[in-house]
Amino acid sequence: PNSPFQFAELAVRRPKMASSPLSFKEDDLKLLLAARTHVGSENVNAHMQKYVWRRRQEGGAHIINIGKTWEKLMLAARVIVAIENPEDVVAVSGTQMGQRAVYKFAQNTGSSYIASRYTPGTFTNQIQKKYLEPRLLIVTDPYIDHQPVKEAAYANIPVIALCDTNSPVRYVDIAIPCNNKSKHSLALMYWLLAREVNRLRGAISRAEPWDVVVDLFMYREPEDEEKKAEAAATAEAEAAEAAAAAEKAAAEKKAEFDAGFADLKESSTFAPTTTTATEGKAVVGSEFAGVVDQTWAAPTAEAGSWGDSPAPMPDMGQ
Repeated sequence: PNSPFQFAELAVRRPKMASSPLSFKEDDLKLLLAARTHVGSENVNAHMQKYVWRRRQEGGAHIINIGKTWEKLMLAARVIVAIENPEDVVAVSGTQMGQRAVYKFAQNTGSSYIASRYTPGTFTNQIQKKYLEPRLLIVTDPYIDHQPVKEAAYANIPVIALCDTNSPVRYVDIAIPCNNKSKHSLALMYWLLAREVNRLRGAISRAEPWDVVVDLFMYREPEDEEKKAEAAATAEAEAAEAAAAAEKAAAEKKAEFDAGFADLKESSTFAPTTTTATEGKAVVGSEFAGVVDQTWAAPTAEAGSWGDSPAPMPDMGQ
């Protein structure tokens, strides 16, 4: 193949990998390529040469064999599952790009983590307050995390490391070749490792996608968070100003309407005619005196009532 993408496609189409349940699918391949996991550094270590597929002509970066990356990732997951107590697995990241990924990995697998500065003697000095005695160590970069790797060798602790093409592999038992300089690559590698560990433990099914998104494992720049906070504060301030302007406009409109209505009431054309109480009494006394004095409760007897005279007798002779 002429490109790493064609090589990855050939790796997926291999019948041997397609029949294995641990083989990576097309979606996993797309994620690995999108995160640029296969892009190594310009330099290469002699012990990492076997994981290099070829070198780019432009830039001189070495291309990592994605198939070997996946095989080592599955091997590391099986080793992690073999530890009975998950807390005996410690993940360490001395670089900021992998601190959030290490924390999320520990949160989803139940293991321990060290996402800050590593204190020398954590694995060897028993009088320390934070003394740990793990059974397995996972490091993000063997070059930066050289101190825990060396102490793990003193304490006979197996080491799993995410190694770039120029990473030292001394005292490393399982080297996972990948790009350990990019936040996207580190987040994806720890996400895939945590997913495979949970699948091997039976916590999640292989037939269904994992509900934890890979974005949670990515490192977030403090500047980006500040920009988001500033944008949210600006949006809230603009919304408050718009609400205040609308309220002010409504109050001005109401005041204008009340002033216009008061002017209409004061004008002579629309002034209502009023009558006093005495005038009302005079009108009632002059026009409705008879009606008012008449008592409806005591009706008078009608003259010429039908009951006063007998009924006429019919003429039988006619």
